[in-house]
Amino acid sequence: MTSASQERKRVHFLNHPLSPPKSTEGVKTDKMIAMCGLVCNDCFAFIAKQENNDSMREKAAELWSTEKERLKISEIDCDGCLAGKALYKFCLVCDVRKCGLERSIKNCANCDRFPCEKLENLWRDFRTVSREVARANLEKIRSD
Repeated sequence: MTSASQERKRVHFLNHPLSPPKSTEGVKTDKMIAMCGLVCNDCFAFIAKQENNDSMREKAAELWSTEKERLKISEIDCDGCLAGKALYKFCLVCDVRKCGLERSIKNCANCDRFPCEKLENLWRDFRTVSREVARANLEKIRSD
């Protein structure tokens, strides 16, 4: 169960999808970091699945849908791209994830080709998260 303060924080973030964290200071490597550098634990699809929160699924589906592709709330479930369980619709077909799994790496920070064209292209496509934060997460892991 989440506290009212945690829920307000999440709703605030949902309502401001273009307001990413200002820095990566304090990024913990014990968090689940996706192949691309996103923190799975902070993702709406991950949180909605863990908390079984349909309201969050609906808001995420609304935010992440495009004119070409309308998401259903059933597609907003994820256990993290490395967990091997439920995956958010776009994580299922992610070229970066697929490449990392083929190379048997934990995430792109552990790749000798970092940052590669696939990763740069994915970051360019991010709509509601900051590519700078994802990059910084991976660079922090590389430096540790």
